[in-house]
Amino acid sequence: MPDIVQNYIGGKWSQAQSGETFPTYNPATEEILAVAPTSSTNDVNAAVNAAKAAYKHWRLTPAPRRGEILFKVAQILTERKEQLARLMTQEMGKILAETRGDVQEAIDMAYYMGGEGRRLLGYTAPVEMPNKFGMAMRDSVGVIGLITPWNFPIAVPSWKILPALIAGNTIVFKPSEDTPATSAAFVKVFEDAGLPPGVLNLVTGAGAAGAALANHPDVRVISFTGSTDTGLKVYSQAASLGKKVSLEMGGKNAIIVLDDANLDLAVDAIIWSAFGTTGQRCTATSRLIVQSGIKPKLIDALVAKSKTLKVGDGLDDKTNVGPLVNAKGRDKVEKYVEIGKQEGAKLLVGGQRTDMGKGYFYAPTLFSDVSRSMRIAREEIFGPVLSAIEVASLDEAVEVNNESAYGLSSSIFTENVNAAFRAIRDLTTGIVYINHGTTGAEIQFPFGGTRGTGNGMREAGQAGMDSFTEWKSVYVDFSGRLQRAQIDTESVLQEP
Repeated sequence: MPDIVQNYIGGKWSQAQSGETFPTYNPATEEILAVAPTSSTNDVNAAVNAAKAAYKHWRLTPAPRRGEILFKVAQILTERKEQLARLMTQEMGKILAETRGDVQEAIDMAYYMGGEGRRLLGYTAPVEMPNKFGMAMRDSVGVIGLITPWNFPIAVPSWKILPALIAGNTIVFKPSEDTPATSAAFVKVFEDAGLPPGVLNLVTGAGAAGAALANHPDVRVISFTGSTDTGLKVYSQAASLGKKVSLEMGGKNAIIVLDDANLDLAVDAIIWSAFGTTGQRCTATSRLIVQSGIKPKLIDALVAKSKTLKVGDGLDDKTNVGPLVNAKGRDKVEKYVEIGKQEGAKLLVGGQRTDMGKGYFYAPTLFSDVSRSMRIAREEIFGPVLSAIEVASLDEAVEVNNESAYGLSSSIFTENVNAAFRAIRDLTTGIVYINHGTTGAEIQFPFGGTRGTGNGMREAGQAGMDSFTEWKSVYVDFSGRLQRAQIDTESVLQEP
């Protein structure tokens, strides 16, 4: 029997007011895994009202006390790590090693943001008038709306939920319709950690629920991670109502390999970055920008390594590449593989479904002889497809990397320290790796991209608080009398 998922509104688990539901499938077996509520505007309204009511008390809870609840969240996540990882693999497909890492990311973020409860750092600075004190401090915003994707159904929500909570905000969380069971299990952790009713609310469903959240007048901030098309729609809706919006959208990430690179190191990193999570990461490597001298050896090694990867159910510890999340995702990959062939790219390995009887499996795919103008070199595929582009020099490699419409992550493999530092300076992406793949992030550093990847906001690290706080400047006059404003420095200095 499939699991029954419910919304979580005002501290109570319930079905959608309409009674309508939708199924979610195991992408490895195509079996129904869970049935979840199809939330409507009425459900979103109820969740926002619950969050608005809870905000009055949560914002006044001392930040260190809020932090203690987040520490408890980390402890429970640690206890349930394997359970959550297995559920995630069943619901969206990636292998257990990756889903365990997904949960660990949330554990790390819970401890990090829990510690912010005793920091939430502002600053003081001198003021112009005598007998006055000035400081800038962070303040909560109110009700936050979160819209998150299926590929990291615990890690990405944790980047949003945890900083929003520690800052004193309340939340309505709308996860992807592909991962409602994992999302509900994650929210249950917060309930069991003692988070007060209404502070975190869950509504499941598709685009209608997300649109209702973006358009709700009492939602002050929208934080979105997902596809570019959907993100821009959410942005236009929310921004037209004067909301603060944080976007994390597409990527077309590249690894640059120079002639002096460590070949074995590069091969392992490229394989993992291109085919880990079946290529379904915003940070996945989909472009290989390779210098002419090393290209033959590198391509041969990648072809050989790709052929050794085991495609299968992510619950099998021997599997290297799991299924795509659904039939739509697999169909998109197939479409782009055909586009690559028609454009004249050379298919070296893969390029077809992997027949497992059931499931949305596709073989790791490598194209060579790809020109920088081809669609497979420019458009996000979100699947296990890697396109190799040959260049003559570092300067050309940087130019090819930076001409992408997206700017999330980039990488360079070189043994030349001068080339590495030139790349750090010249690559115009939000994340740059030296001798490492384009995937992976640590919670103490900002995560996000430039150009079409986002709108300038960042998640995690010190920057992670920016989306969920407002700056408040405070001036304290301790002179004991009303002072007229002083304009010039001389008069200020002469005043007793």
